[in-house]
Amino acid sequence: MRGRERERVRVSERENESESESERAKESERERERAKETERERARASVRERELSSHCSLSFLSSTMAPRRMETKPVIFCLKTLLLLYSLIFWVTGVVLLSVGLWWRFMLAPYMALISHSPDAPYVLTGTGAAIVLFGLFGCFATCRGRPWMLKLYAAFLLLVFLAELIAGISGFIFRHEIKGTFLTTYSDAVLKYDGRDDRSLAVDGIQRRLQCCGVYNYTSWFSSVYFPVSGIPASCCVSFSDCSGADLRNATVAPHKVYKQGCYELVTSFIETNMGIIAGITFGIAFSQLIGLFIACCLSRLINANQYEMV
Repeated sequence: MRGRERERVRVSERENESESESERAKESERERERAKETERERARASVRERELSSHCSLSFLSSTMAPRRMETKPVIFCLKTLLLLYSLIFWVTGVVLLSVGLWWRFMLAPYMALISHSPDAPYVLTGTGAAIVLFGLFGCFATCRGRPWMLKLYAAFLLLVFLAELIAGISGFIFRHEIKGTFLTTYSDAVLKYDGRDDRSLAVDGIQRRLQCCGVYNYTSWFSSVYFPVSGIPASCCVSFSDCSGADLRNATVAPHKVYKQGCYELVTSFIETNMGIIAGITFGIAFSQLIGLFIACCLSRLINANQYEMV
């Protein structure tokens, strides 16, 4: 009997131990679940904090950027006004160059034949003026529209014009002595082959009347011309037409007292030497003025891109 009683006690103890282990396992599982839930709550709280912080940052940035955009609008308006005025002046410059090129082509062609063998200069001047007129209008349009790519294209054209004018000014100043040498050659040839009827002969007469000069170096240049044995020195050399007859001009002794003493080459080269510095200065001044428009166009384009400013 006692053995059976002890056996029952052992069985009961084992059952109690098994139930206790099961309870401990369940309790451990519940603790792990609570820990996981706590971690999830902490993660949600962290996300909410980050979202709140990001929202506050965006609100702060928008509140600070709005006044900045409002502050840059007057700057953009001023730059637009300056660039528009510059584009109008640039357009007027193109009109002047175009007019000078056409005047050169139709009115000064005979005189230019005495200075250069190349007839391309008036065409280059006319083409440059026409291009400046077109791009001046484009600059006004680009300024009013306020498109950054248009402003950059306008700035690129201004840079090309600046480089072209700079090269032209430097070349003219460096090769001014070659211009004088070319004029000496062509004018001497025109005097030797003077006939009083062709374009070069008429140009020689025009220069001698306007500058009050005679011949290349002086009146003796005409003695070796084909015209002198027939008609003497041209009447365009006369100081006074009323006191200058054909017989006087054919007489090598009397003619020197009736005509201008100074040669035309000296007057023309003196004019070139005296005014070349002024011409070069004006050319460089106009060239460097392109940099002003280029700077304004680049600044305006950058401001529009930075502030996402929409022009109406």
